Amino acid sequence: MGSMPAPLRSDAWYAGQDRNSYIHRAWMRRGAPDSAFEGRPQIAIANTASDLTPCNMHLTEVARSVANGIWEAGGVPLELPVVSLGETQVRPTAMLWRNMAAMAIEEMIRANPIDGVVLLGGCDKTIPSLLMGAASVDLPALVVPGGPMLTGTFRGVPLGCGTDVWRLSEEVRAGTLSNRDFQASQSAMIRSKGHCNTMGTASTMGLLAEVLGTTLPGTAGLPAPDSRLAAQAHESGRLAVEMVREGRRPSQIITKASFHNAIVALGALGGSTNAVVHLLAIAGRLGVPLTLDEIDRAGHGIPLLVDLQPAGRHLMEDFHRAGGLTAVLREISDLLDLDALTVTGRPLGEYLSDATIHDTEVIRPRSDPMMADAGIAVLRGDLAPDGAIIKPAAATAALLQHRGRAVVFDSVEDLHHRIDDPALDVDADSVLVLRGCGPRGYPGMPEVANLPLPRKLLQQGVRDMVRVCDGRMSGTAYGTVVLHVAPEGAAGGPLAKVRDGDPIVLDVEGRRIDVDVPAAEFAAREPAPAMVAALARPTRGWEKLYVDTVRGAETGADLDFLVGGSGDRVARDSH
Repeated sequence: MGSMPAPLRSDAWYAGQDRNSYIHRAWMRRGAPDSAFEGRPQIAIANTASDLTPCNMHLTEVARSVANGIWEAGGVPLELPVVSLGETQVRPTAMLWRNMAAMAIEEMIRANPIDGVVLLGGCDKTIPSLLMGAASVDLPALVVPGGPMLTGTFRGVPLGCGTDVWRLSEEVRAGTLSNRDFQASQSAMIRSKGHCNTMGTASTMGLLAEVLGTTLPGTAGLPAPDSRLAAQAHESGRLAVEMVREGRRPSQIITKASFHNAIVALGALGGSTNAVVHLLAIAGRLGVPLTLDEIDRAGHGIPLLVDLQPAGRHLMEDFHRAGGLTAVLREISDLLDLDALTVTGRPLGEYLSDATIHDTEVIRPRSDPMMADAGIAVLRGDLAPDGAIIKPAAATAALLQHRGRAVVFDSVEDLHHRIDDPALDVDADSVLVLRGCGPRGYPGMPEVANLPLPRKLLQQGVRDMVRVCDGRMSGTAYGTVVLHVAPEGAAGGPLAKVRDGDPIVLDVEGRRIDVDVPAAEFAAREPAPAMVAALARPTRGWEKLYVDTVRGAETGADLDFLVGGSGDRVARDSH
């Protein structure tokens, strides 16, 4: 006879003959066989499907494939609906609830008789929140990304979700596209189930989940309607059972090496700036030291290889056809830590040997990059002593070194009210500044940093300007945008003191963002009264808890009491 299997965490609920184990088994039985409670790993399927998160609506289908794999491997699948955040739907911003979703997921995993968990996410905040929560519990966990939608076309032209919304809406404001045609394109924008088909935050975080080692290799980037996603979901269910039996936990997989690989991959993919704040938050949950300076160092000199919107031309369906993530990683394999583990227990490097680029127009070879140095750049200076970031791949090269006078907006409402005013004192060299949009100030750090350009400049042919903000921008957006400025204006950051006409100096190569005002004069200024008046002042509920405890963007904008983890132990029974 072989050795007895190790006790399962769920045995604390189901094993034994006492009253409480009777209660736990009886209420869960409902047609399940006796063997369901006898040594079978109980695997939760944390499902962010919701009709109000349109990019995740299909995840219930994915969950069925996962469940089949769990049953086949000898486990018991248990679907667990969790908080879902629809990026396009919730107000004031989905980022306000990322930490709440992570806290809820964490507590539900810990509180229930669960031995492992499969995390189903897609839309921007769902994969980060799932990973944050699972990391704080540290039970065996893996991610199944829901995948991007197929490419839609309008009058023969492919449409990139988000990116073309920003582009076309600016053309309407410029007078070069009719509003009628703009509205007509709406029916073609979303062709199928799945998340945005650009290299926005959803695609970026799905791919980085695999680079971090948390998905079954070969899963991230599969289009949502592709039957191979169902097959990978099935195998992920099987793998979850194996992970429980082997005791393979997030803390063993997501290491310093994993984060290094994710930062390098982010540059090569031309991925979303939002990945920075999410990677910092995930690292904080695991106790892995990660700073903006490390992100800048690891991302420096990384070639942009992927020609996808918003940094390029193509879309995620093209990316998968061209060879996908593994093809990109093989091209930059010398920059990666190939010994970093994956959820299979095998190192990342083992999955790259057969990878091939099938279309060099979509995925460039290392010898012919789109840009030689495309990693996220971290800036510091008078305006951002704690850091700010910019995505050079999405910016105008000529603006990466720039000096211009500030045109300041104290709130989003102020921006909307004045940006198209013909009397606005602005020219193409001006630097647009929007403040009061950080984690505390808005609250929630919204995607408003890619400010619309003044209508009168659009009509003159201007399509990019330097913009500076303490908020975020959509991963699908583009432009010369300095964002995540820290400390934020609401926390007393220097951005709160900038005035119209102040010279702003941007030097991306030198990693600086400064205001050219005498230091003593600038230090003596008070925060702008109009910005202070516009700041959020919630008096109850989640918004108050968030504003009172959220940390700065430079650390990941997690709540101070959620950093770290509490493990999976629950000391007391419920009866």
